[in-house]
Amino acid sequence: MTVEEDLVPDVGAVPVEALRVFGRTAPDATREEITAHLREAARAVRRRDIKMVRAAGLGHIGGEFSVIDILVTLYLHAMNVAPDRLDDPDRDRFILSKGHAAAALYTTLATAGFLPPEQLGTFMQPLSPLNGHPARTKIEAVEASTGPLGHGLPIAVGTAFAGKLDGSGRRTFVVVGDGELQEGSNWEALMTAGNHRLEHLCVVVDRNRLQQGAKVSDTNDLEPLADKLAAFGLEVVEVDGHDHGALVDAFAAVPAASGRPTAVIAHTHKGHPISFMSDNVAWHHKVPSEGQVDQALAELENS
Repeated sequence: MTVEEDLVPDVGAVPVEALRVFGRTAPDATREEITAHLREAARAVRRRDIKMVRAAGLGHIGGEFSVIDILVTLYLHAMNVAPDRLDDPDRDRFILSKGHAAAALYTTLATAGFLPPEQLGTFMQPLSPLNGHPARTKIEAVEASTGPLGHGLPIAVGTAFAGKLDGSGRRTFVVVGDGELQEGSNWEALMTAGNHRLEHLCVVVDRNRLQQGAKVSDTNDLEPLADKLAAFGLEVVEVDGHDHGALVDAFAAVPAASGRPTAVIAHTHKGHPISFMSDNVAWHHKVPSEGQVDQALAELENS
C-alpha cells in the first residue's frame, strides 16, 4: 500500500477564533444535557485541533479525531479531577499512551480549563511546552510523558497498583491505540493488572483499525481482541467510541462489580467525522491544505 503524507508543508499563520472553555457537565444535568454538552465540546476541540495541525505543519490528525470523543467524555464528565485539584492524591489519573495524539489532549485540556486556551497557539513551536508528545515535566495536568508506544499502559498499571497499595478509590484511565497493542509490553502489563485485580484501572482501546501506513489486521491482527482481554482477566465492554452516552455509561461502571480491571473497546473511525479523512490511513500523519481545513470546518458545523 502506498500512502502519501504531507509531512512538513510550508504554511503561514493560521488565524483561530477564541476557544470556549466548556468546563465539566453540571452535577444536576440530565442525560440529554450531558451528551449535548460533550458533543458541542468535542466539535470545538476538533475545530481547534485541525487548525493547530495546519498552523504547525505537523500532527497526527486522523488518530486525534478518532480519540477526541473519548478524551472529552473523560475530562468534562467522567473523571474526578479538576484544574484546582491537580495535587489531590485521590484525583483520578489519565494517561494518553498513544502520545502522538497530543494535540487532541492539549485542546481537550484547554476546553476543560486545565490549560490557558491562548497557549494552544504555541503548539510545536520552539520552547513551547506543547510538544508533539505530552511531557509530564512541562504541563502540570499531564500525568505521564508518553510517545514510545507500549509505555503508557505499563505506567498506568503501576499507577493503579500504587492506588491499590494506598487504599485509595482513585481510578486510572489509559487510552491505547489498537495498533499499539502489537507491542508485547502491553500484554505483560495486562497480565499483571488481571493477576492483581486492579479494579480501579480502565484501559480504553481506540479501536480505529488503522495504524501508520496500513490496516492493523494487515500488520498483526488483534482479533479476537475481546476474548484475549477477557482471558487476561479484564472485564470487557465494547462501545461506539463516538457515542458520548455509551462512553458515559462505560466509564461510570468503573470499577467493575466483578473486581476486575476494565477494558473498554471503543470502536472508532480514524479522521471521524470528516468525509475525506474518515477510515483513510493516509491521515495518520498528514497536514490538511487550506481548502481541506475549510471543508472540514464546514462538515463539523453539520455534524
